[in-house]
Amino acid sequence: MQKQPYRILLVDDEKDILEFLGYNLQKEGYTIYKAMNGADAISLASKVLPHLILLDVMMPEMDGIETCSEIRKNKLLDNTLIVFLTARGEDYSQIAGFDAGADDYLTKPVKPKVLTSRINALLKRVAINTVEKSVADSPVIELPNLTIDQDRFLIVKDGIEIVLPKKEFELLKLLISKPGKVFTREEIFSRVWGDDVIVGDRTIDVHIRKLREKIGEGSIKTIKGVGYKFVDS
Repeated sequence: MQKQPYRILLVDDEKDILEFLGYNLQKEGYTIYKAMNGADAISLASKVLPHLILLDVMMPEMDGIETCSEIRKNKLLDNTLIVFLTARGEDYSQIAGFDAGADDYLTKPVKPKVLTSRINALLKRVAINTVEKSVADSPVIELPNLTIDQDRFLIVKDGIEIVLPKKEFELLKLLISKPGKVFTREEIFSRVWGDDVIVGDRTIDVHIRKLREKIGEGSIKTIKGVGYKFVDS
């Protein structure tokens, strides 16, 4: 099946890695741009408005975490997906990446088929023009295996209507607003319960468990030490 002409910006200070990544992704039909440092990446991203940026962490002068944070300040790139591809696999590095605004985090070395498969899955979010707009504009959101009725606070799963308590519904609505995006626990608390409300540490976990029981165990993925994301299967 022919791919959409998605634009991917590759950012790495090693030329051999850029060539390797570019070769494999061009074979998939993607339009590739390359930068060897954070400053050039920020400038180029503003010009070509890539659908996805594949970003290294360890770079001189401006590292990948800082580069990601700067890119996230550009409103023109709000819908650009950012994926870290790095040799840094420590938990604290991954947490820093997600905190900076990354959508995914992969560790080197990675097999070409695994990389392209992950990128293909992420870019499905661009293909549907993000569910976020539908969440804002439409009372009924249609996903492949789930229907969400915002006016009636219910979901339809396998033809069965399930009424959700308000907080469960608001949590689900937040997660599906950006399928694949990792929402931190702090962001979930703020957006669903509000900064002025004091709730226990296990509150989110309990609501996530109840949602999984109703919509399927694989629909909400836990990112250890960070938060949760909705998987649009």
